[in-house]
Amino acid sequence: MEIYISEEDLLQNIQEKFQAAYPHLRLEFFKHPHEAGEGCPRNEKWPLDTPIEDIRMIHSFGWIDISEDRTVAELEKDFYRQIGLSVQVLRKSGLSWLLTTRTDHLTLKIQDEMGAGVL
Repeated sequence: MEIYISEEDLLQNIQEKFQAAYPHLRLEFFKHPHEAGEGCPRNEKWPLDTPIEDIRMIHSFGWIDISEDRTVAELEKDFYRQIGLSVQVLRKSGLSWLLTTRTDHLTLKIQDEMGAGVL
């Protein structure tokens, strides 16, 4: 499964495409990249109404693989390498959203199931 990132997208559009596939996960976008297992400072978070054209480091567009067998770490790395966007995946936990920094090695499917309370 893939999502298309266009030149005209807002961060909100990318978020909606991702959450259509994984309703118990969400993406947050940051000014600087992070290492696997680490988080980004909250004060570096971009608002969702930000056009990607204004913030990305690589000026290209295309497809991002969001297949269920991909790990969170792989997805976050692909966003940065291919599109130039620093993202973090968060997982639903009750009424809160948790950073997946300690579980970056788990697949998107497992993360979404954890958010749904299946696992």
